[in-house]
Amino acid sequence: MRTRLSICRKKARYQSAEEALRIAERSEVPLRPYRCDRCRKFHLTSRTKGKRVPRPHAGGDQSPLPHRNGMKAPHPSPPIP
Repeated sequence: MRTRLSICRKKARYQSAEEALRIAERSEVPLRPYRCDRCRKFHLTSRTKGKRVPRPHAGGDQSPLPHRNGMKAPHPSPPIP
């Protein structure tokens, strides 16, 4: 989705995704950086619709879930004799 120019002008601009992430870590809401197609800098957004966002797992592992719907693959049933 293309960023509207009016939105780009209102948002803070960061030189790198890393810089934007440092700011996002201080926020009380989950934010993620994205490169703006208007100014070519990075902005922060709270939108996640249509984006794969890694969810934390037990033990602190933050790898993405293996399936699109968030469900684990079912174990195969044993063959019926």
